[in-house]
Amino acid sequence: MAIKQISVFLENRPGTLQNMTKEIADAKIDLRALSVAETKDFGIVRMIVNDVYETATVLKDAGYICSMTPVVAVQIPDVVGGLNKVLSALNEVSVNVEYMYASLAGKATGCAYMILRVEEVEKAEVALRGKGFTLASQEAISEM
Repeated sequence: MAIKQISVFLENRPGTLQNMTKEIADAKIDLRALSVAETKDFGIVRMIVNDVYETATVLKDAGYICSMTPVVAVQIPDVVGGLNKVLSALNEVSVNVEYMYASLAGKATGCAYMILRVEEVEKAEVALRGKGFTLASQEAISEM
């Protein structure tokens, strides 16, 4: 049930992020979540989109270097300590979170999702489902 995240490598200079998002917008692709990490010379844009294969094609055709990575999208309960409960469930089974970022609230569900990059995706999903958490599928992401 893991969803696919697209990572794009960009030079860290004015206009490169806007140029990339223009390619996506021109192709009518909808961003669901986005994270930008940078160093002095380059950045990594990580994103969840409504159509992962179309996005990869558009970006590669435009000359961008990109890759796909399986990630877990878990619904975060809107309560104090909601994220802590998610992380506790993963800690109980020794699943390490390499990085994470939040998504926008889903239009249909009105909830937010945390995007988690973990090495053991299936183990994380089993642990989270076992604690009653809702995970998003690729299809659900496309419909948000």
